Amino acid sequence: MSQALRKVSETVWSEGEELEVLTFDIAGETFALEAVRVREILDLLPETVVPGAKAFVGSVLNFRGRVIPLADIRLAFGMEATKQTIDSRIIVIEFDIEGEATLIGIRTDKVNEVTTLAKTSSELPPSVGMKWRPDFISCLVKRGSDFIILPNLQAIFSTSHDS
Repeated sequence: MSQALRKVSETVWSEGEELEVLTFDIAGETFALEAVRVREILDLLPETVVPGAKAFVGSVLNFRGRVIPLADIRLAFGMEATKQTIDSRIIVIEFDIEGEATLIGIRTDKVNEVTTLAKTSSELPPSVGMKWRPDFISCLVKRGSDFIILPNLQAIFSTSHDS
């Protein structure tokens, strides 16, 4: 195993050989977030646009009396914005940003399932032929004939991010 893959694997799979995740779809691709980060799955809620905010976190919403940012990570990945459908959902996650636990909503096209992924099926994204920034992807996990993308939330939500 390469040092880079070992580092990614240790970060994603710090507790063991399997990782429990929530899978969801964005623009025809399947993504996954660690299930322990997920606080709630919501139907779409009214949003308030924040003038001057980064495009991929351009609005906020009211989550149980708290104002939280709503991210559309498809925009961070350079995908086209799409219209919301009856299957669209918001996944509220708790994520550490600069040492502070922060709630963030992530817009999805569809939430699929909670499942377990094996560390042995993970690999780094290829450096050639990817349509997204490789630093935005922690790893790819092969499941059957498909790949599940584990986004690198730290890189995506970094304050130095320019998208």
